[in-house]
Amino acid sequence: MGWIRNWFSSRKHAVSKLASPKEGASLSSQDTLAAIAELSGAVRNNPDAVEIYLALGNLFRSQGEIERAIHIRNTLIARPRLAPQLKSRALYELGLDYKRGGFYDRAQNALAQARKIVGDDPAILTEMARLVAESGHYEQAARYYSLLEKPLQEAHFQTLLAQEAWRKGERSASRKWLNKALRVYPASVEAWLEKAIHAYDHGYWKELGDICRQALDYIESGLGFVLLEGLLRHAHPDTDLPPLFPQEMADHILPVLEDQAQPDLLLYYYGGRLAQGTGDVATARTWYEKSLLLEPQFWPARLELLALSRTDQDLTADFETQLRYLLERAWHVKRFVCGQCGLKRESHFFVCPRCQSWHSITFRTTLNE
Repeated sequence: MGWIRNWFSSRKHAVSKLASPKEGASLSSQDTLAAIAELSGAVRNNPDAVEIYLALGNLFRSQGEIERAIHIRNTLIARPRLAPQLKSRALYELGLDYKRGGFYDRAQNALAQARKIVGDDPAILTEMARLVAESGHYEQAARYYSLLEKPLQEAHFQTLLAQEAWRKGERSASRKWLNKALRVYPASVEAWLEKAIHAYDHGYWKELGDICRQALDYIESGLGFVLLEGLLRHAHPDTDLPPLFPQEMADHILPVLEDQAQPDLLLYYYGGRLAQGTGDVATARTWYEKSLLLEPQFWPARLELLALSRTDQDLTADFETQLRYLLERAWHVKRFVCGQCGLKRESHFFVCPRCQSWHSITFRTTLNE
C-alpha cells in the first residue's frame, strides 16, 4: 500500500499570501527589545509604513504585550484608504493577537473578517481550524482541514468525533466517523487504533487481528509501533502494575507481526511485550532477542530481558533491591520523541505539543538520543 502513502504525501498545498515565510522564527529577548526600539523609531519617522507597523505588532505579541499589539492592528484597520490586502493582513494578525490573549471568540471574528476579504487563504483556514479544535468543535475543524486539502488532519478530527460518539454509546455514529476518516486518509494511525480498541473492548479477537493486519499494510512503516503502544496502553492503562493481556489477544496479533514482509525492530519489541503480558516468558524472550538481532543497542529489549532473567539468578537481597530500583527508573525513561523538535514524552502522541508537527513521533531506540 506504499503508493497510497506516497500519493497523499506528494499532494501540493496552497501557499498563504498572509503568513510571513519566516513565521515562527524566534529572537532572543534582548534582540526582540532592540528590534522593537528600532521599529518604533521607524514608524515615528514614517507613519504610513504599514508593513513596519505589522512587524512591530508581531514583536509586541512575541513579548506578551498583547494590548499594544492589538492597538496597532486596530489603528491600521481603522484607516479609511488601507488597501484590502493590507487590511486582511492586519485582521489576520489581530486574530493571532486575540488568540494569544485567550479571546477565542474575538480571534474567530477577526479571522472571519480577513477571510471575507481574501477568501480561503491557507493561513486563515489553518488558524480557524486550530481555534475550533481547541474549543472542542472537531467537526468544524475537520471541515477546515478538508478545505485545506490536508487529509491527515481531517481524519484526526473525525477520529476524535468517533471517540466522542463511542463514549456516548452511539456505536453506529462512531463507526461512521471512523469509516469516513479512513476513506479520507487510509494511513490514519489514530483511526486504525480506534477501530482496534473497539474490537478489543468487545472481545472480538479475530477481528482485532484482522484490523491490525490491515492497519500495518496502510500506515507508514515508522508508525506501526504507535498502533501497538496505543492498544497495549488501552488494554493496561495502569503502568505501575505488571501488564496482563488476554491470551486470545496475543494469539491473533503475534501472527500478524510475524507475517510482516520487512523486519521491524519496534514491532518485534511490542510482540515481546504482548507475549510477556500473557505470562509466556519463553515467547517474550524470543521476540526481544529478534529485536536485538536487528539493533544490538536497543535498550528497551535489553531492559526487559534483564528483568526476565532476574528470576533465574541467585541474588542477595541487597543486590535485588538495587537492581529493582534501577529497573524501575529505566522503565520510566521518556521513550517517545518528536522527530522535528526533539520533545520527549512518556506517552504516545499524534500531534507534537511543542511544535505542532503531525505524526512526527519516533521511538527512542538508544539512550543517547
